Amino acid sequence: MTGLDVVILAAGTGKRMCSALPKVLHKLAGKPLLLHVLDTARRLLPGQICIVYGHGGDSVRSVINDPGLIWVEQAQQLGTGHALKQALPALHADGATLVLFGDVPLVRSETLELLVREAHENCLVLLTMKLDNPSGYGRIVRDCKTGDIEAIVEDKDATSAQRGINEINTGIMLFPNKFLSSWLARLDNVNTQGEYYLTDIVAMAVKDGVRVMSASPLNSWEPSGVNNKLQLAELERIYQRNYANELMLQGVMLADPARIDIRGELSCGKDVEIDINCLFEGNVQLGDDVKIQGNCVIRNATIAAGTVVSAFTLIENATIGQKCRIGPYARIRPGTHLDQAVHIGNFVEIKNSQISAGSKVNHLSYIGDSQIGKDVNVGAGTITCNYDGAHKHRTIIEDDVFIGSDCQLIAPVRVAKGATIGAGSTITRDAPAEQLTLSRSRQTSIGSWKRPQKDHN
Repeated sequence: MTGLDVVILAAGTGKRMCSALPKVLHKLAGKPLLLHVLDTARRLLPGQICIVYGHGGDSVRSVINDPGLIWVEQAQQLGTGHALKQALPALHADGATLVLFGDVPLVRSETLELLVREAHENCLVLLTMKLDNPSGYGRIVRDCKTGDIEAIVEDKDATSAQRGINEINTGIMLFPNKFLSSWLARLDNVNTQGEYYLTDIVAMAVKDGVRVMSASPLNSWEPSGVNNKLQLAELERIYQRNYANELMLQGVMLADPARIDIRGELSCGKDVEIDINCLFEGNVQLGDDVKIQGNCVIRNATIAAGTVVSAFTLIENATIGQKCRIGPYARIRPGTHLDQAVHIGNFVEIKNSQISAGSKVNHLSYIGDSQIGKDVNVGAGTITCNYDGAHKHRTIIEDDVFIGSDCQLIAPVRVAKGATIGAGSTITRDAPAEQLTLSRSRQTSIGSWKRPQKDHN
């Protein structure tokens, strides 16, 4: 066998999803079902990957958006055999073709490699498994004496005796390419569904003297497909539990492996601890001894060793240094970089800012588009006013600055090294180094002033 083609069938309407979104674009672990299958197929290093699309084809192609794929339209959904026939002109004359399904996201490349290892130019390989309740699946019919596979009979076409067979067809097959054109041309739709079954090729292969082999998945859940949102949720839990198990085997302490969600890639150093109900999206890296308390959301972030992220904190597209303390209820927005030993406290929002080692923003503050030096203390309620209604401006706060509570820094502005800003000040001009800067009016009481009252008429 000289090469491997992969065909992914992804043309179904997915009516049972009860959604305008094509079934293969529904997400598992934050990624479309079809992308899971594509990623697995790529690990096999095939010569080419062909996707047979139909329902919602334009949106499927725009979401996947990979110029290296071959796209083939199945305008009418007339069965799996008809779908593969649409892809036939794109396949090589020799080698083998592996048929996968865009709504079967959990099959692993290690399982598919079992099929590929069995394959040669005169062999058809099926992925089969045994179920206690095989209802609804095509049955594998074997010769009662030799055990050789003779045919696949769909559940709706099976006799009562055949329905007693518990070995089923998962749908995943590997075909020798040199026979495909002949086999697909001989398919008919004389069955209860009125469709062209790809499974009918098995009987043709036997008749043509082509040996039919089988392999079984390494895990029983791998061939599970998605037909409705209940099944999608079930596969989500399988995926998440498998990921959690892998993390714990690597040494990560999870407070409850059933209450963590990973929608991307999470890599962890030694002695990492993650509490309940945490969500990790995109690419997240946690260094040694990082502690993530409950109900945090972390997205595309790097958090260095020894940092503690307290409960209900959101971190997105940011880099966090060593031994920082963040939260609870903090929001770290894109473009933020915290150096080591920075403290970000409760109800503090940081956006597109760099904060140097040892600085603290501990209470009820907004820091946006700012550069903060070392050992700076930002008092409660302080705001950097970075937006003038049309443009963003930067605030520069140099080392060893102390900013009192409830201050507003109107950017662009610079607070020089060692300066102190008195509480309640509105700073509109640069503040000099090593001096106290205040901006307050004299306290005044107006005796004739009356508080506005609501009109109750």
